[in-house]
Amino acid sequence: MRVVVTSNNMARLSFLTALLADAGIEAVLLDLHTSVLEGSAGAIQRRLAVSTEDYLQACRILREADES
Repeated sequence: MRVVVTSNNMARLSFLTALLADAGIEAVLLDLHTSVLEGSAGAIQRRLAVSTEDYLQACRILREADES
């Protein structure tokens, strides 16, 4: 797994997950529950990761959407 984006913005992460899914790339949201454990202060950013094999294509898709 490789991280393509880090953010605290859940709407953006949801959009990016859908964008990658439309291209056939499965994305996994990491650190979702860690933020809750820390009091949801927003100090811990969530990471959007894809498989190593999909990493370059995912980066290209996000760059083309001005989301990298």
